[in-house]
Amino acid sequence: MPFGAFKYVLLDEADYITPIGQAALRGVMEEYHTTARFILTCNYPNRVIPALHSRCQGFHMETIDKNEFTARVAEILIAEKIEPDLEILDTYVKAIYPDLRKCINMVQMNCRDGKLMPPTQGDSGQQDYRLKMVELFKVGKINEARKLVCSQAKPEECEEIYRWLYDNLDIITKEDELQDKAVLIIKQGLVDHSFVADPEINLASVMIKLARLHNGQ
Repeated sequence: MPFGAFKYVLLDEADYITPIGQAALRGVMEEYHTTARFILTCNYPNRVIPALHSRCQGFHMETIDKNEFTARVAEILIAEKIEPDLEILDTYVKAIYPDLRKCINMVQMNCRDGKLMPPTQGDSGQQDYRLKMVELFKVGKINEARKLVCSQAKPEECEEIYRWLYDNLDIITKEDELQDKAVLIIKQGLVDHSFVADPEINLASVMIKLARLHNGQ
């Protein structure tokens, strides 16, 4: 076989392959190591079993800074002669960061007559519920946000929601001391998530605690 004549296998979001599936993949990688190279991408490296880590060269892609993220979307709006209302843009950024492509598409869908409009239900009715969550959090309606997320989020999305809450502590409370308490609430919710039978109930409990924190209770 000529040097470099390898077949390449790309496994996107490998962190969602079950542990049993990853164990089976380990054997496949061993069997075809002379003829193939495997590329695994993931958002959560800790979900990939150590045996696969040891067989791969790791590369970490840094998440774009949120300020740079916002500036990039604003640049595109200005280039397209759209008035970038910063408060409205902030809603999109908080809901969608760090997915820049999705944010650009969502902003584009909600531009009317040279202005960026607040999020509305799109033509497909599949508008990201986190956009509405941001609006509810900003006006202190966290209990309403809880009902929304519990009705819309899938069980497999719960971990992402905990991360989203952590990334957006400022819309829960502006006080540093209360933000520290919010982190502890979110952390405990994430820990309990691994053990509970119903992730929705656990998430609802976390949101209730955050609402009480926001209201000073």
